Amino acid sequence: MELKLPQLPYPKNAFVPYISSETMEFHYEKHHQAYLTKFNELIRGTPFEEMSLIDIILCSSGPLFHNPAQHWNHTFFWDCLRPAGGSAPSQKIVDLLSESFGGVEEFKVKFTQAALANFGSGWTWLVHNEDGSLEIMNTANADSPLRHEKYPLLTLDVWEHAYYIDYRNSRQDFIDAFWHLANWEFAEANHSMNKSQWAGPPSEAKRPPSSRLPH
Repeated sequence: MELKLPQLPYPKNAFVPYISSETMEFHYEKHHQAYLTKFNELIRGTPFEEMSLIDIILCSSGPLFHNPAQHWNHTFFWDCLRPAGGSAPSQKIVDLLSESFGGVEEFKVKFTQAALANFGSGWTWLVHNEDGSLEIMNTANADSPLRHEKYPLLTLDVWEHAYYIDYRNSRQDFIDAFWHLANWEFAEANHSMNKSQWAGPPSEAKRPPSSRLPH
């Protein structure tokens, strides 16, 4: 299993002025590529070459966890952004966010607060629990909701490399920019799939809606 960097579904300047081309170049071509290159090096010639990516993420530790998990997290994150995104979510998402958080704006406030409070490097997620509820959760470093039996709908990368070029140390400004780009259609597709297709042993887990997301 020699994984390659997935092609972005948009040009690197697609998010100007919210995310610069320079940030996308460093974030995607340098940081994401570095995790993937290291992962391929670590598994070469080992039994892990025959395992699915999700299985490796769920059963490994140390560098053999951090690098594939960061590859998966970043691949998921790229699809959480959409050029000219941030428009009003569908009625289905509105209803789900209203039920769990009190409304779309209330959700944004709570998600923003969680992202600001996520100490150090990590990710802030909107996840779907097995009982049908939605939850906002923070993970540190490369940790993934998949390791906690939660299924991601949307995420924001709050590592400094995601925003330092554009916003320096102002994570708040980066989060504000995210709401202009959030891909609600991707979140809804993940929610629909999560109910019917994420269940089961890790080896049976199917791909999220993006063809770029590896098992």
